[in-house]
Amino acid sequence: MNKKYIVRLSGEERRRLMEIVTRGKAPAHKIRHANILLKADTNGPAWSDQAIAQAFSAHVNTVALVRQRYVEHGLDVALNRKKQRRPSREPRLDQEAEAILLKLRCSQPPAGHSQWTLRLLAQKLVELGLVDTICHETVRQVLKRKEGSSCPDKSPPGPRELKSKSGTEQ
Repeated sequence: MNKKYIVRLSGEERRRLMEIVTRGKAPAHKIRHANILLKADTNGPAWSDQAIAQAFSAHVNTVALVRQRYVEHGLDVALNRKKQRRPSREPRLDQEAEAILLKLRCSQPPAGHSQWTLRLLAQKLVELGLVDTICHETVRQVLKRKEGSSCPDKSPPGPRELKSKSGTEQ
């Protein structure tokens, strides 16, 4: 069978691949791809795709795709996994909803509560119609990601304020 994508490694590329394989500190897929390229090299062993697939517990299509990515895009692309075009799951909150969540967090909590809780914030987002449903954990993750944007006039109480509120000030 004539191969469309023929791997010809330079000395520098071969050295780099050997380093990845012998060190063993890279992700498993990267080491496997390095092994595939080393064995597919026409200037080296020039194994068949079936032999490479069997030796490294990979599918023949994986071997062919690694070859193709090396020939078309170079060594770095062939070694690493392909990036997703878009995330597997769309974010629950868009930028506008995140901004509203941050404003809510800085606003006065509802009557009967001394501060906003994650569950209260989640309920309020649903009440406002920004989302159909949202978990308090998602709210926590958004707030954590936006950690640097704290409330300008609200800061967490320090030890002195806590002592004075509890009536144990000396």
